[in-house]
Amino acid sequence: MLITNKISTKIKIIGALLIILMLTTITITIYLNQQKVKDALVINIAGKQRMLTQKISKNIFYIHYSTDKNFNELNNATNTFIEGLNILKHGDEEQKTYSAPNDTIKKQILEVDILWSKFNKNIQNFKIITNSNDSDKDEKLKHIVLFIYENNTVLLGSVDSLVTMYTNNSENKTEYMRTFQFISAILLLLVFVYSLFRLREIESHAEEFMKYSKELIRDEDGSKLKPIEMDVESEIVEVSDTMNCFINKINTAMDHSNEALQQSQYASLKLEELTDEFDDIIGELQNESIISRHLNNSEDIVIESTEELLNSTHKLQKLKEELQELSKLCQANPI
Repeated sequence: MLITNKISTKIKIIGALLIILMLTTITITIYLNQQKVKDALVINIAGKQRMLTQKISKNIFYIHYSTDKNFNELNNATNTFIEGLNILKHGDEEQKTYSAPNDTIKKQILEVDILWSKFNKNIQNFKIITNSNDSDKDEKLKHIVLFIYENNTVLLGSVDSLVTMYTNNSENKTEYMRTFQFISAILLLLVFVYSLFRLREIESHAEEFMKYSKELIRDEDGSKLKPIEMDVESEIVEVSDTMNCFINKINTAMDHSNEALQQSQYASLKLEELTDEFDDIIGELQNESIISRHLNNSEDIVIESTEELLNSTHKLQKLKEELQELSKLCQANPI
């Protein structure tokens, strides 16, 4: 189970969120910029198609009403229009352009293709009839030129609609990119605020721990150490728990030493009372040499036991002093 209240985990989460948001924003921005470049290329091709329809019509009118029957410019414009229309329909791997991005544009390209098929058929017929010697040549050319004149605007309008659709599609992508960047900026701001909040929370925990450490240093008594109490869980609390465990062991040892010292002092007092009683008995039986000898021996044993208890009491007193020094040392060095 993921422990999200650890300092290291919080920092990792904040860092991961920032990295993911930044990488996502950069990746999508680069992708959309590349799409905009492709859109600009396609729009340029579609706009050129619009210009070529006028150029083709102009060349046909010029050839028809002049003695110059040169079809080079007309052929170049026608071939360029066909090449551009194929790119719009199928895309171009060399220029890295794509086919119709949606059904609406695809239908519009199909409409332009149908109009162009009829238009191109009349262009080819115009070239053939112009170089022929048919008796009704003039009548046929007049009919073709009239068709070109009437359908030129229709083809131009259809290509113009296609250019508008591509432009709108590109603008929608631009608007989408702006929206995405705006949302990304808001998310980054939220993560930034979240990181500040978490860092402030971590800082407050550290300050609370340092405050307790200073209180331990100021406590000169050292008779009883108070464990650290923190409401939140973090690495700081883990250190606090370790310190609390050590403090509890010191307090327990001090309690045991105090209890042993008190019991030793109590036993010493009892032995002193017992010695006094023996002194009274010895005074009464001082004429009895044998009894006196045994009692003297008993008295020696009691005195020796008393001395040993006093030595034990002295050692326990030193143990207590050593534990107090250890406690003060722990206060001076909390971690």
